Amino acid sequence: QVQLVESGGGLVQAGGSLRLSCAASGRTLSAYAMGWFRQAPGKEREFVSGISRNGGNTYSADSVKGRFTISRDNAKNTVLLQMNSLKPEDTAVYYCAAVTSVGSYYIGREYDYWGQGTQVTVSL
Repeated sequence: QVQLVESGGGLVQAGGSLRLSCAASGRTLSAYAMGWFRQAPGKEREFVSGISRNGGNTYSADSVKGRFTISRDNAKNTVLLQMNSLKPEDTAVYYCAAVTSVGSYYIGREYDYWGQGTQVTVSL
């Protein structure tokens, strides 16, 4: 079992950047494929980015391609989400999630473990 804790959220102006971090404890992070999801008020949770166990493959939603970059450092048990050129529509609670055997990175119910989330607010 793994415990996930997100950090790095906050308030930023449109066009700015934030870097989210997901720290894992318990089992080593290299055992899991990882994903970032977000949920805005009144909306369903949506996939943002995913990364394979060794970091060799990454996946991103069309809405964030070219702006967000997911990476991982298994030695530090950390997954990062670098978010650039932020837009007000990126405002949401961002969650990291871990899965031992991934079927689809894009589907939230595939993931086994979730963090508590970190709030990202982008103002005009």
